[in-house]
Amino acid sequence: MKMERLIGILSILLQREKVTAPELAEQFEVSRRTIQRDIESLCRAGVPISTAQGAGGGISIMEGYRVDRTVLTAPEMQAILAGLRSLDSVSGTRRYVQLMEKLSAGTSELVPGGAHMLIDLSSWYKTSLPPKIELIQGAIEQHHTICFTYFSPKEETVRTVEPCYLVFHWSTWYVWGWCRMRKDFRLFKLNRMTALTTGEPFAPRRAPLPNLEPELVFPVKYQVTVLFDPTCRWRLVEEYGADRFTVQSDGKLRFTGGFPDAYSALSWVLAFGDKAELLEPQELREQLGALTETLANRYRRK
Repeated sequence: MKMERLIGILSILLQREKVTAPELAEQFEVSRRTIQRDIESLCRAGVPISTAQGAGGGISIMEGYRVDRTVLTAPEMQAILAGLRSLDSVSGTRRYVQLMEKLSAGTSELVPGGAHMLIDLSSWYKTSLPPKIELIQGAIEQHHTICFTYFSPKEETVRTVEPCYLVFHWSTWYVWGWCRMRKDFRLFKLNRMTALTTGEPFAPRRAPLPNLEPELVFPVKYQVTVLFDPTCRWRLVEEYGADRFTVQSDGKLRFTGGFPDAYSALSWVLAFGDKAELLEPQELREQLGALTETLANRYRRK
């Protein structure tokens, strides 16, 4: 992409006293004419670049504009590289790592080989999720709407959205944008989308950042109390932390937590089989009793 290439060229010029157009063309795998246009674009943006023809000539930035390459330390460069690798883990490409390599050209000492942090944002949906992310990212950059069928616990709808941000939160990918159906900003989970396409261009509007406080996105409707077998301790620690339950004198674990709807609460308790007992609220306890009786009848041997 042109913007990535311009950033890479500027980074090289800031780190080296002089570079030739053929060197840049080879580095970024484009023609010399493309490099010349890129240099012109940087000049129009206010970067003081000078060029010299003939032997010993080349492209350089005027004295006084150059910055000290030590402005970024090795740990800082490693943190940036880890972040870029994490983005590549979503798309299945090396686009961002290659960008990092171009940005760090000539400063290999700042990117040591012994990386000690790896971030993998990929999911079980490795075949369906990356194309959605790429399509939405392109729609955001080009200011095009996205259209899709959306599946929620309440209904199945067809939405047209003016996308603003791709969001990775709660180990899941979302898109934040203006929903033309609801006439408000909404957060949509990518895994619930099907038939995703780009639509018509739209004029960008001022978009607030999404408020991702769990209480707002998943408002608590039911406060439940569940009694667990001690063998469930590892899962409670993993999902909620060690401070969300107490150990009773008989060794059982008493957990209290909030859920946005009855289905979420009941399905979570059922996932523990006979290792969990829902104590409160009584309303959900009765629903769970009726549900387990229905399941018992369904699977009872005839």
